[in-house]
Amino acid sequence: MKYPGICCILLLSAYSVFGETCQKPEITASAYVTEDATILTNVAFTTQFTLKCSNGVKDISLYAECEGKSLPAVRLSTDNKYQVSWTDDVKKVRSGDYSVKLYDEESYAALRKALRNGEDPESVKPLAVVTLNNPGVYQGPWINSELLAVVLAVVVSYAAFSAKSKLSA
Repeated sequence: MKYPGICCILLLSAYSVFGETCQKPEITASAYVTEDATILTNVAFTTQFTLKCSNGVKDISLYAECEGKSLPAVRLSTDNKYQVSWTDDVKKVRSGDYSVKLYDEESYAALRKALRNGEDPESVKPLAVVTLNNPGVYQGPWINSELLAVVLAVVVSYAAFSAKSKLSA
């Protein structure tokens, strides 16, 4: 190698470009939650968001954490659009707000280290937090239509036989 100084400068400049962290992140998010679970066993949660950094950093690898689950944030396009999706059992799902905490590689490594060492994971500050609202999951009517039809048939039959027996007597 004739130019070790140039190689070092190129390596350091590449590190500074790829190793930058997002400063003052701004998130624009939308969300979707399965609301009709009459025939489903799992409820799907999806949040799609755009990340804007004040220092112009793009193409960051993001990770998410929600309700104790670690999830990857999938990059959808080069203009910093991401998506986080997961499913959960219908019986375990609650209505209300879910906080999806987003971490870059550095803070996600710190989160995993805190979990491994038995430390409080809340001590690791996320890059940003996306709130996903679940209005509730419809699991069908309280009484099945078949049961209601049988009950109504019994009531109508009883009323008809009672009226007939009063007329006959």
